[in-house]
Amino acid sequence: MIAKLSGRLDATGEDWAVVDVGGVGYLVHCSSRTLAALGEVGEGCTVHTQLQVSENDMRLLGFADSAERDWFRLLTGVQGVGSKVALAILSALSTGDLRDACGKGDAAMVARAQGVGPKLAGRIVNELKDKAGAMPGGSGGFAVGVAAAPAGSRGADAASALENLGFKPAVAAQAVARALEELGEGASEGDLIRVALKKAAG
Repeated sequence: MIAKLSGRLDATGEDWAVVDVGGVGYLVHCSSRTLAALGEVGEGCTVHTQLQVSENDMRLLGFADSAERDWFRLLTGVQGVGSKVALAILSALSTGDLRDACGKGDAAMVARAQGVGPKLAGRIVNELKDKAGAMPGGSGGFAVGVAAAPAGSRGADAASALENLGFKPAVAAQAVARALEELGEGASEGDLIRVALKKAAG
């Protein structure tokens, strides 16, 4: 599993970049936001990655930060959302906009992404609504905000509980998001806090 690449930006295209790491060029498929954040060709860069393997293809997806990668993983867990659609959504919306759209059930905002119709946008916000509050997002895509989660959200409550125990907001939010992925949306708040606590501590 390749989690991160640090090297020199060798070339870019409409939805891809080549990062030269010690003489080896890695082709990574990226959102337009990530491409813009990588800088100019010839400069040093760091990109967080996700290796995707299918029956007849293997590719690296690249992200400007771990928050965008976390959202990519969440989006591709929704039926009908492949890597191309997920990158289109992350090109159209910042992680903060995406978190807010899912939290508020704003399918129209998600439907702004290329290739995302109203039906698919509705499915995305419905499936991710409870998870949105525990996901990273905010100005620039780096801040983590749990306060914007829907009132009564189990994810927001669990993250708040971890923060009260002394964990930083970013750590708490990511731990809760991982716990939600493991337990599913039907998990009780107590189980969510218990699993998230283990992940935050580990």
